[in-house]
Amino acid sequence: MTDATGTPTSDELARMAVELRNWGRWGEDDERGALNLITDEKRAQAAVVQEGLSVSCSNELPVSRGLEPRPGQHFMIVGGDQVDPETRFAFCLDSFSIAPHGPATTHLDALCHMFYEGKIYNGYSKDEVRTDGAHKDSIMAGADGIVSRGVLLDIPAVRGVEWLEPAERITVADLEAAEEREGVRVDSGDILLVATGREARTESRGPGAPWDGLAGLDASCLPWLRERDVAVVGCDGITDATPSGIDEWPMPLHQVLIANMGVHLIDNVSIERLVSACRERNRYEFLFSLAPLRLEGGTASPVNPLAIF
Repeated sequence: MTDATGTPTSDELARMAVELRNWGRWGEDDERGALNLITDEKRAQAAVVQEGLSVSCSNELPVSRGLEPRPGQHFMIVGGDQVDPETRFAFCLDSFSIAPHGPATTHLDALCHMFYEGKIYNGYSKDEVRTDGAHKDSIMAGADGIVSRGVLLDIPAVRGVEWLEPAERITVADLEAAEEREGVRVDSGDILLVATGREARTESRGPGAPWDGLAGLDASCLPWLRERDVAVVGCDGITDATPSGIDEWPMPLHQVLIANMGVHLIDNVSIERLVSACRERNRYEFLFSLAPLRLEGGTASPVNPLAIF
């Protein structure tokens, strides 16, 4: 068990980043990071499906069909109302343009997404990420799909609330209390999903202003995540509690997990359907699968993760 001694200072985080670093752990040319922890044996262990129930963990992609700003743009090139009704054989065509990063789209961050002291994961120069794309640590690390044991830690249930408020921080004590309540333990190679109740709060109170912040993990959780050797972390927020409250560290989980530990993050997971399925079954582990698009040079990809019971 790792003790959480309070939110670390900026200097403590700088030391922690180096101490928890996985650069070179899987070879000097590695670009997969903690995905290396998902072995064939781990996938086989995870593939115990009892019911066949599949639960999507993705938000609907917010697209615009006009000029309003949205993460996605959808254009109909040929629609049904443009086709001659006398034509027996016809087709529709459309085009999507997607900017995956941000607090709306469910997406997987690549290991090139965050820089730390001029470097990306495994010590590659930030200059490997250029206007023509990422030449190292791109989203292609997940090109063959990511499949492992998923574990949900339901933090609102542990605290006896419907949701966490913006900027509330989750501690190691919360994570371990959730494990005990659910009868699970987060292990090496797992995909860890953390629920904060963001969707329930939004449904009840509205989306709020972006400067209100988001509930998420406190930076003191970083040694615990390294100790457990998680392969991927996902959250219904962005994993980080924002604002972080730490000078020079606006997103310490992103900065340490991605750039130093080589852990991919799933941001904006649509988690309420999964929370309901887990609570109904009193089962918080499942087969978890996600497949980023094969985007050469991409720093992220929209994803539709699936939890299968």
